[in-house]
Amino acid sequence: MIFETPEILLLKGFGTLPFGASKDTVVQELGEPEEIQNLTDDILNNNSLVYHYWNEGVSIFFDTNKDQAFCSVEMDNKDAILFGTKIFTLKEKEVIDLMKKQGFALSDSEVHKWGEKRLSFDEAGLDCYFENNKLVSVNFGVLDTNSNFVYFPN
Repeated sequence: MIFETPEILLLKGFGTLPFGASKDTVVQELGEPEEIQNLTDDILNNNSLVYHYWNEGVSIFFDTNKDQAFCSVEMDNKDAILFGTKIFTLKEKEVIDLMKKQGFALSDSEVHKWGEKRLSFDEAGLDCYFENNKLVSVNFGVLDTNSNFVYFPN
């Protein structure tokens, strides 16, 4: 187990890793990834390098357009903590209420063709994905300061 408690620090980082950290810093903290993947999004003209820590339920994304800086996390680790709460124990309304208490409004919600429902909190850089009313994964990262657009590789 890499982390005792995987803590989501919205807009700041993940556990002891601040957004903007180098690949070397991530490896020092988390160890070598189980898999490394390159993702290209031709529509957004963005490339990401992803370090997958499958056993921990965490994928760390690096923006290859910004000196390969740590920029976002995708996770399904059921022990993840957000604002002192195990987020994966919450239902949709409870996630919305938790975020609202912290000053972040729900900005978008969408049901995908494959059945997954996404709740987005753009000002917090957070997307939550539900299947059958259960939270199955979260994506969180830094906001792009050059525009109002938030990019979360999926």
